[in-house]
Amino acid sequence: MTNAFHSGFVAIIGRPNVGKSTFINHVIGQKIAIMSDKPQTTRNKIQGIYTTDESQIIFIDTPGIHKPQSKLGDFMVDSALSTLNEVDAVLFMVNATQKRGKGDDFIIKRLQNVKKPIYLVINKIDQVHPDDLLPIVDDYRQTLEFQEVYPISALKGNNVSELVNNLVTDLPEGPQFYPEDEITDHPERFIISELVREKVNQLTREEVPHSVAVVTERVKRQDEEKIRVSASIIVERNSQKGIIIGKGGKMLKRIGTLARKDIETLLGDKVYLELWVKVQENWKDRKTDLQSLGYKQDDY
Repeated sequence: MTNAFHSGFVAIIGRPNVGKSTFINHVIGQKIAIMSDKPQTTRNKIQGIYTTDESQIIFIDTPGIHKPQSKLGDFMVDSALSTLNEVDAVLFMVNATQKRGKGDDFIIKRLQNVKKPIYLVINKIDQVHPDDLLPIVDDYRQTLEFQEVYPISALKGNNVSELVNNLVTDLPEGPQFYPEDEITDHPERFIISELVREKVNQLTREEVPHSVAVVTERVKRQDEEKIRVSASIIVERNSQKGIIIGKGGKMLKRIGTLARKDIETLLGDKVYLELWVKVQENWKDRKTDLQSLGYKQDDY
């Protein structure tokens, strides 16, 4: 008699910059979610698919909950909260280095109406003393009844395998939703765009990262040895365009060099990457612009 197959959808929710994307990339073993030291970098729900012979978990990495400052911000928060009604379990991730704040309380209030199992995941334990963990656990346990509590380090991998293995056991018996070699349901072009945007986030400062969108316009095999990729970096102002291009085009070249390495890993082949920078004023506050750039709430 074979063991029953377990499967399900698991949402990861939390304040910006608690490590949701780092966690999902560690579990899947490949970069599919953008990572940055700046908050609010995940703008769409990323489905990362973890498959073994006995199970399949579809992780949904939601945008960090924050006070919206634009229509893009509204989209991100609505996107995160809508996920809670669609899944089999919820991972509520918090940062061990930060005290519980208004953002956490906002999420907790929403989670009180969720009927699915909720796991408290305390991330970044590698940055605190072990004696500091118990007060954090006690504080959060007073707010909600959690299925389990897991202190982890998504960056170092501490306790991540234990969390995933226990999730598999707790999920219901079910079918394999995706092929075993599929790690995300997002199209290739979306992931390429995210990899380029990640490099913009890493290399630029001030207002630029939050005013950037990336559209991958072409992915075409140039010959047997190279794939040609063209992408546009969209900004809101000419001053931002100047920052991204840099003096003599140096910044754009750095962005392209770093992004190309990740895209080659993704596609498994040599890549020729063309990047263009375009100004689209106030794109974050126009619904038509948001939809044209891929932020469509009804897609999720």
